[in-house]
Amino acid sequence: MPARRPGAAGAGRWRVLGAVAAGGALGATARYAITLAWPAGEGGFPWAVLAVNTLGCALIGVLMVLVAEREAVTHPLARPFLGVGVLGGFTTFSTYAAGVSELLARQEAVAAMAYAAVTAVAALGAVGGAAAGTRALVDGHRRARGREGAPGA
Repeated sequence: MPARRPGAAGAGRWRVLGAVAAGGALGATARYAITLAWPAGEGGFPWAVLAVNTLGCALIGVLMVLVAEREAVTHPLARPFLGVGVLGGFTTFSTYAAGVSELLARQEAVAAMAYAAVTAVAALGAVGGAAAGTRALVDGHRRARGREGAPGA
């Protein structure tokens, strides 16, 4: 049985729930604004949803390195607010699945399969690339700071 996260029980759970809800509202609103600004149009390809999911995955990669691996961000509500809330509301599997389904309904099987594959590859590549880049930046910054404080530096 996994251990409960601090603050997830008792009165603290309401703070976590509030952070997730507020973040989700912000993330979903941002996604909706992007899809309004960049609509697929009748019979068009869902480029906005592909871009949102790719960007969201990249940001998740950055966040998880900063919060979970390098502990550069330590606020207890950072992960629920930003990760579960903002980025969970921003990225959208349901709209992605609906887009694939819509392409299939229009008998655009090649476009549907391309969309499904490109989204998966782009999302995984984005999270992996962003995480690796963030690790390199954080570790390089820490090494540089260590040299500044070293004797004879």
